[in-house]
Parts: sequence; structure tokens; C-alpha cells
Amino acid sequence: MSLTGLAKLPVMMRFALIGAAAILMSLMLAACGSEPPPAPAAPASQASSAPASAPAAAESDTIKVGILHSLSGTMSISETAVHDAELLAIEEINASGGVMGKQLEVVIEDGASDWPTFAEKARKLLQEDEVSVVFGGWTSASRKAMLPVFEANDGLLFYPVQYEGLETSPNIFYTGATTNQQIVPAIEYLLGEGKTKFYLLGSDYVFPRTSNLIINKQLAAAGLEAVGEEYTPLGHTEYSTVIAKIRSAEPDVVFNTLNGDSNVAFFKQLKDAGITAEDLPTISVSVAEEEITGIGADNIAGHLVAWNYFQTTDTPENVKFVSAFKAKYGTNRVTDDPIEAGYFGVYLWKAAVEKAGTTEVAAVKEAAKGIQFAAPGGMVTIHDSNQHVSKTVRIGSVRDDGQIDEIWNSGAPVVPDPYLDSYAWAAGLRELAQ
Repeated sequence: MSLTGLAKLPVMMRFALIGAAAILMSLMLAACGSEPPPAPAAPASQASSAPASAPAAAESDTIKVGILHSLSGTMSISETAVHDAELLAIEEINASGGVMGKQLEVVIEDGASDWPTFAEKARKLLQEDEVSVVFGGWTSASRKAMLPVFEANDGLLFYPVQYEGLETSPNIFYTGATTNQQIVPAIEYLLGEGKTKFYLLGSDYVFPRTSNLIINKQLAAAGLEAVGEEYTPLGHTEYSTVIAKIRSAEPDVVFNTLNGDSNVAFFKQLKDAGITAEDLPTISVSVAEEEITGIGADNIAGHLVAWNYFQTTDTPENVKFVSAFKAKYGTNRVTDDPIEAGYFGVYLWKAAVEKAGTTEVAAVKEAAKGIQFAAPGGMVTIHDSNQHVSKTVRIGSVRDDGQIDEIWNSGAPVVPDPYLDSYAWAAGLRELAQ
């Protein structure tokens, strides 16, 4: 009807027709708006930049995982390489079809060698990014800071570094050594070599202090006591006074639990003081091939280290691993124990998820019990109850080229005993940890 014709109608009829038209138009608009055209799905490789409102279908093609290490600060000398190894494992897994047919999407955060930052970033990864697992940490202080965050949010952390034991968390898998897989056998080895005068030197935080508490109990059981015990802050670089104290105590071995770039300063100044490995051997439990690169092989050659893996470990899996790591990051790069533990930790998580058929935490933990993996350092097995892994213990001597010659090993993987329940002299340590 034209506007002229509409104007000739009675007023009430005009209102009725206009109202009907308005209702009809509203119904038509509602019908058109109920099915908007679908938004294009982002490719899996770009999923990390997708907005929160992206369609669920796009997200279902990937599984988010977090990596949380110190990429800056005093601990970056050690942790950056572990981050690299975890990325290598994820790249290999994605290239072989992913996990349950889904690609792994990585969210990376920097703990910045600061323990509150580790807790903050862990919370972000779990609550905001909603990752299925986090691979990360180095120092026990960082792990202790993250632990309540993972437990409160029912998250999952794969922790790749040797530590002082006396801990189990239902939300952490410990792929590095616990005390009976590194420190205790290292002391046993030194005692067997006739060492009786131990000087204990460490960074001032959880791992060295607890480790030395255990060492003192182990020495007491052998009728011995340490001739000295000293702690310096993380990042400390002036060791002339400490070296003078060591000289005065006249030990026959230094047990070193320094962490981070403090080791660079200590070993350089030890050499400058004219103290050689022949004069006074030092055994370290936080110095591996990566740290030796920073220290300088000429400053630490001849000194001892205790780990579960060396780049020189002779297995077919290690030949493949070292080749892949160098191909990705450069022929001048080295592998070491925490690097290897970070690498195989990703594969252990993959195996547990695929066995469980889901990334749901409770199901993954149950499926993980007893899982084995042929790691570069040898077969590892996840313990049924404490979520640590069985590992072979190795002691080595640093070579002039920065690599490590294995001089002793345990012969077989050692079952993890984080509370040292199997050692009579360790009675009371479990209660101490509560």
C-alpha cells in the first residue's frame, strides 16, 4: 500500500497496520540473527593468539601445555637449556602425530629466578591459559613456591631436576634424582675412596641446607663429621673468604651444592688460588655439562660430579638425542642431566595421557603408575606411589674438553626413596619434613 493510500484510512486502522508491520519486521530480524555465519577456525599453529571467544572446535584440535623456567636471572645459566629440551620433545611429538591425535600448543613463561614469580606464573598457566600440564622449575625454592598452586588448582607439574628429597606431592612428577639416587651414593662413593674430611659448601636455600642435613647424618653414621659448612646467597660471586676458610679446615674433599652462576665465580677463584683437583677434589651435584660451558673446562677439569646422565652416556637413545639436540640448537650446544630429564618428562606425560585416553589429572596419575620409557640415560620407570622415577646413578670426572668421563655407576636403575626410609641412619628425617 502506498503512503497516499495509507493516509486515506481511518486513524485507528492506520495504527493497526503500522503495528502489524513492525511486529512482522521484528520476527524477520530475529530469525535472521539466530544463526550467524560461523567464524573461521584459527590454524593449530596460531591457536595461542586466538581470542577467548574463539569457537571450541578450533581449540579441540590442540592440547595446551606450559613451560616455566628461569629464562633470565642467576638461574638462566642452567634452566634455559632445559626449556630448549622440552621444546625439542614437543616438536618431535607434534611431528609424529601429537598426543591422542592432537597437536601440543605451548605457552611459555619466565620464572626469572624469583620464587614468587614462579608461583604467579604457575597460577596464570593453570587458571588463565588452562594448560593440561606444566614442565618446569629448577631450584627447590621454585618448586616449593609452585607446589601449593598446583595442589590448590589440581594441576600437574613435571619437575626435571635432582633435589633434596623429603617430599611427595600428588600433583608433581619428579623426573630428576631424589636423594638416594644422587647425594647418598655420592657420599658412599667418596667414603669408599678413603675420603674422611668433608667441607660442605652450598647456596643459601632449601636444597643445599636439607642436603647437608642428610649428609651430616650419613657422615655421623660412619663415625665422621664435616670439617666445615658454608652457605652463600644465590648469585654470590666473591669466594676468596670462603676459599680461605676451606684452606684452614684442611678437608680432603669439598661437597658442592652451589647453584647457578655462583659456580662460575667459585671454580675460577679456586683455580686462581692455586687449588687444583689433585690438591683438593670437589664433587658437585648441580654442575653439569651446561654449567661447565659457563665455568670454563680449564677451571673445573679433574673435579667430580654426581648425576644420572652424561652426554657421553653410551646408549642408542642417547646418540639419537644428542644428535637431535645439536641439530636444532647448534653443534656447540651440550646436553646434560636436567636437560635429559626435562626431555623424557614430556614423553612420560604423553605415554600416561595416551594410556588414560584423557588429559584429566586424576586419570593421568593413575595411568602413569609403572610406565617405562627408554630415555637417553637408560630405562626409567615411574614409581607407583611416590611419582618419582627409577634411575641409574653415575659419578664422573670433568675432562679438559668439558665433557664428563663416567668413573662409577650403580649398575642398574635405583628405585626412588625420597624419605630415605630404607636407611637406618635416616630415622627421623620423615618427621622433620612434615
